[in-house]
Amino acid sequence: MRDEIRALVEALTPGDEQEARHRATTLAWLATTEDIFRRAKPRTPSPHLVAYFLLRDETDGAVLLVDHRKAGMWLPSGGHVEPGEHPAQTVRREMVEELGVPAVFAPAFGERPAFLTVTGTVGPPEERHTDVSLWFVLSGSRDQKLIPDPAEFRAVRWWTPREVAGADPGTVEPHLARMLAKVSCVTRSGAAGPGAASAR
Repeated sequence: MRDEIRALVEALTPGDEQEARHRATTLAWLATTEDIFRRAKPRTPSPHLVAYFLLRDETDGAVLLVDHRKAGMWLPSGGHVEPGEHPAQTVRREMVEELGVPAVFAPAFGERPAFLTVTGTVGPPEERHTDVSLWFVLSGSRDQKLIPDPAEFRAVRWWTPREVAGADPGTVEPHLARMLAKVSCVTRSGAAGPGAASAR
């Protein structure tokens, strides 16, 4: 599975210089680690692999975010990749567990990640660790019925790209605006393969 993850990361075209650095960091990590999956909560080993997914309404580019109880901010849905699990399968599992509906991958990206981040988590010092996060894009609609998990989320709502860009720092996932800009660029160009977005 580590080789499959490496292939996904190698195929990812960075959208900016920060994502290019995160991609290089991830490839170096994959070349040296024997285990990419979280084995024990909250942080063993660190780093470990996470799959985010953005439920996106193509009519206006709005995305569904969750007010995550533990993180204390608005985030895309997602979760830790289980040992031996492909990240696309993580997305399918987490979509049902967290929002109560099946995952429909956006045609522009399919079952490939659209974005990559390497970030430190928040929380008590003894729980902090590094997440290597693969971001996927799912097709959604403001009108679809969802069944959010109240144990994990205070609320869920749709955010436009403008609302994300204007949010107070610390209230929304810090890489989200960059992710939305990349997705918008790719969907406008109609291609998600190599060269769809290049490092600037």
